[in-house]
Amino acid sequence: MRIAMESVGAARPGRVNEDFVGAVPAAAVLIDGAGGVSGMELVCRHGVAWYARRLGGELLGLLSLGADRTLPELLGEAIERVADAHRATCDLTDPRSPWATVAILRLRDGRADHLVLGDSVAVLDRAGAPFAVCDPREVTLAQPFRAALEAATDGSAEYERVRREGTEVMRANRNRPGGYWVAKEDPRAAAEAIVGRCPAYELTAAALLSNGASRIVDQFQLAGWPEVMAVLASSGPAAIIRRVRQAEARQAVAGDDASIAYCTDLTGNAGLMSQ
Repeated sequence: MRIAMESVGAARPGRVNEDFVGAVPAAAVLIDGAGGVSGMELVCRHGVAWYARRLGGELLGLLSLGADRTLPELLGEAIERVADAHRATCDLTDPRSPWATVAILRLRDGRADHLVLGDSVAVLDRAGAPFAVCDPREVTLAQPFRAALEAATDGSAEYERVRREGTEVMRANRNRPGGYWVAKEDPRAAAEAIVGRCPAYELTAAALLSNGASRIVDQFQLAGWPEVMAVLASSGPAAIIRRVRQAEARQAVAGDDASIAYCTDLTGNAGLMSQ
């Protein structure tokens, strides 16, 4: 499997990228770190970027060794290992402590296995007919509050009321039945991931995208997935992230970390290409 990765797409210059992308010969991992809210430093001294990188590193190590285990099993162990690494110094149950969304692609025994937890995206391309695997639960829960914020005046009392209410609802429903699921301190969340598999020979390519990169389709609607995969094939991940940044500037939308792992040669073992 050949993998082109772009993970330098921090939201703003001078800001640390809280995404992580990495690969081993038969698997690729994308982690989109989240949190960074006011007061997080009071409950976790490590921060979002540390959490994303530590979780990504644990996953890559487990993927290298755990060929006979399912992706949810490996993700659950990785979540538990990261929790063990900082539970003695940090309050992991506090909703302000860092968390992450996850996308994984693994080749095994002629099959391509995928996993998505949270709002990262895996795109599986079958001869120009790509299929996007996404977990809609967080977006569905947040949509009414996002719409209300767009309708309110930034900084107004109504805006602040909606923002506070939305934050409370999202925190109350994180890693809860009927809510949405992410990687945080509880390894049981991994069992709620969206998973699937198909014969590797059916795929011409695949891509893992953080939601800061997938917004070219689901937020800005500048392209469909066939065009995204075509651009990735011709110009690489950096071209997609560049178009996202241009759209953010034109529409005065706050930037978000944007990362992509683009995977080809899914029936071979051609190594890693890092951009």
